[in-house]
Amino acid sequence: MQYKNKWIVRADHKSMRTNPTLREISEKLNISIPTAQLLFNRGCTNSEEAERFIAKKDEHLHDPFLMKDMGLAAKRVVKAIENEEKIVIFGDYDVDGVTSVSCLYLYLKSYGADVSYYIPCRAGEGYGVSEAAVRKLAEGGANLIITVDTGITAAYEASVARELGVDMVITDHHECHSTIPEAVAVVNPHRPDCEYPFKELAGVGVVFKLLCATEATLHPELTLLECVRNVSREYCDLVAIGTVADVMPVRDENRLIVSFGLSLIDNTTRPGLSALIEATKTAGKSSAKRKATASFIGFTIAPRINAAGRIRDASMAVELFLTEDADAAAETAKSLCEINHERQDEENKIVETAYAKIESMHDFEHDRVIVLDDENWHHGVIGIVASRITEKYSCPSILISFEGSGDGINDDDIGKGSGRSVKGMNLVESLSACSDLLEKFGGHELAAGLSIKRSNLEAFRRMINEHALTCINDTDTQPTIEAECELTAEDITMAQANELYYLEPCGVSNPVPVFVYHGATVADMTLVGGGKHTRINLNIDGQNVCAMYFRQTISDMDIYPGDTVDVIFTLDVNEFQNQRTVQMLVKDIRLSTAQFEYECAERELYEVIDRGLSTEKIGLDEISLESVIPTHADFASVYNALKKELRLEHEVFSIRALTHLLSKLGVKIGYVKLKNIIMIFRELGILEVSEIEGEHETYGFRYVHVKTKANLDNSEILKKMKATLGRD
Repeated sequence: MQYKNKWIVRADHKSMRTNPTLREISEKLNISIPTAQLLFNRGCTNSEEAERFIAKKDEHLHDPFLMKDMGLAAKRVVKAIENEEKIVIFGDYDVDGVTSVSCLYLYLKSYGADVSYYIPCRAGEGYGVSEAAVRKLAEGGANLIITVDTGITAAYEASVARELGVDMVITDHHECHSTIPEAVAVVNPHRPDCEYPFKELAGVGVVFKLLCATEATLHPELTLLECVRNVSREYCDLVAIGTVADVMPVRDENRLIVSFGLSLIDNTTRPGLSALIEATKTAGKSSAKRKATASFIGFTIAPRINAAGRIRDASMAVELFLTEDADAAAETAKSLCEINHERQDEENKIVETAYAKIESMHDFEHDRVIVLDDENWHHGVIGIVASRITEKYSCPSILISFEGSGDGINDDDIGKGSGRSVKGMNLVESLSACSDLLEKFGGHELAAGLSIKRSNLEAFRRMINEHALTCINDTDTQPTIEAECELTAEDITMAQANELYYLEPCGVSNPVPVFVYHGATVADMTLVGGGKHTRINLNIDGQNVCAMYFRQTISDMDIYPGDTVDVIFTLDVNEFQNQRTVQMLVKDIRLSTAQFEYECAERELYEVIDRGLSTEKIGLDEISLESVIPTHADFASVYNALKKELRLEHEVFSIRALTHLLSKLGVKIGYVKLKNIIMIFRELGILEVSEIEGEHETYGFRYVHVKTKANLDNSEILKKMKATLGRD
């Protein structure tokens, strides 16, 4: 038997307190050792680096001209502004694309440019630059096409633009897996020949750097830092939204961008953004002002912006950010919330179908990648569902929809797919290994899109799984939870919780700190939130600490008052009735090692006795017979307790839950004895007992009406036990 989840703790409290680097950071910055450990985990190897991390100064942003072709791009944009050329921004339909289009459009408009934008329809045109779109824009008189968050794979389309006499500036951040397009400028930090020091900018981050470079080109009389600050003050809110929504690492200059952007969002004067924030309050039935955080963007703002491009038209979201009309903004924001509800309904339908397909069709033993297809899944939602599948099953997933591919089913139908991956398998590289079977693909290490003919689907499923075997070598499927460091009772304080604000904003690569505490005692447990969540009061070295475990009930945890537990958690400050208290937000909880090992030994003892083996097999020469052989009084106690619960329609109990129930009644019965009592109840038909499938040592009990009293001495289980233990 093993714990449900595998825990990894990066630093225990003893090693932390003897680490000279941590002591130096702690003393110089006047912070705790755990906070110093968190900064060290984020790459701060001395007090100077730690101080810089905490300071978040804009002068630490990198020079935009270090990016390959940035100077060429800025000059071409300035030329278009000065010559009043017709500029078209070609964008993507996700949040990164929408914010990229909005930033660049607003910036160019501020200089009086003749600018418009074009975002392809997800269902009709699909992702990326197409020949048809380029020809359409050329016919409309475009002189310059600037791509944002797309274009790095558009080598052919760039050649078409060139033949039509249209210049193209490509800005993108997706991985390069083909020939770099021949354009006026191709700005992408992932270019093999680009030496820009930070590669993980979002598409809107690359646009932000283009705006800074353009501002510097337009204003040679200003310093570069002054130009960067000018751009930041106007557009960092949108850049932060796109960066967080595209799940970019919140480190290096992304952390600076997001931090400054969040402060702008908190005090926004942008009508569209203000309206969207207000609409989310209405949807959540709360009028309280909510502080902008990366989580607020990721879970509240971004889904509503994304919904437009997924279900309807991404231009709705762009217009929300461009409008100066508060009434129009409010109406659009309301519509985006309604569309998001539609998206949620569609997502739940697909999830239900996908889970059913996985359970009935997927070979978990041999296939590392889940590849599913369907005729009717909405193209705009399958990416979200893929994320949920990867999170649930801890393996890469690719969902392919043939929705709208044709009137009938034939081999030439084109399916559009969206995939999500796990650490260790670069999805774009994996798709590249299967490129002969794909019509089109692109994306990031952990998320990508593709197009494929139906006739190639089965071959693709085989090939992607063969490739996955070379990437994912870990055969241990046990889910893993990682804690950054161990806390002692002295660390679980308001002061420590407040120091965590130094790490904000948190996100990918700068996660909310996760801690572990060993050896807390469960004082009591209460179901809250309509029975969906659990409040656990823990006794930690004499102090009472509240721990909230969301979406987990007491029966889910199978832990009860009196148990000694280890907890993995985040540290939070709870504000209630003007009182601030420290609390834990539980990520996982389990029995302490000592209690777990004791209970494992009890189970092993039961198995040995049940198989009729000598207890010497597990190193026990003697055991107390009274501790394992049930008496008539023991049977009566368990039977009466269960009978009372069955009257209340409480029919399902784990052995641990039943042990706790008996303990509350003053009845102390150990594991071996209790397990045998349950088995004998079933054997003699005293109660109807059934094992609950998929639940560890959990049983369903039903009352049985009998005319004659059962004779316990007739139990073969009891006879065998007494014979094994030498007590006939």
